[in-house]
Amino acid sequence: MVRSLLIHVASDPRQSSRPAEAVRIAAGIGAWRKVQVHLYFEGPAVRALDEFADELAEGELFAQYLPAVPNHGGKIFVDQGNLLLSSIQPSVPFEPVSSDEIQRFAAQADHVMRF
Repeated sequence: MVRSLLIHVASDPRQSSRPAEAVRIAAGIGAWRKVQVHLYFEGPAVRALDEFADELAEGELFAQYLPAVPNHGGKIFVDQGNLLLSSIQPSVPFEPVSSDEIQRFAAQADHVMRF
């Protein structure tokens, strides 16, 4: 049975390189194909999904590693009420989810990491 990891990213990528590091970790772990890795972007972290995310802190990691998450079977989630969604042009596909849905998903995951 494949274990699952949900990486919850809430840090602002304009001010911190933590979101970029979370994406790099997600891609690296997912490449093993022993753990299914999913990303959840909340609040200002959704800026990491923008086509111009390479201009953010350590932004080259977003362009380089975000596509690997769905390529390795993972999903990318975004809180559906995020007001920033209308101001970005996503570079990768994502699923908008309610807070109840992400809480259920997190409860079912084997591990959760927060950035």
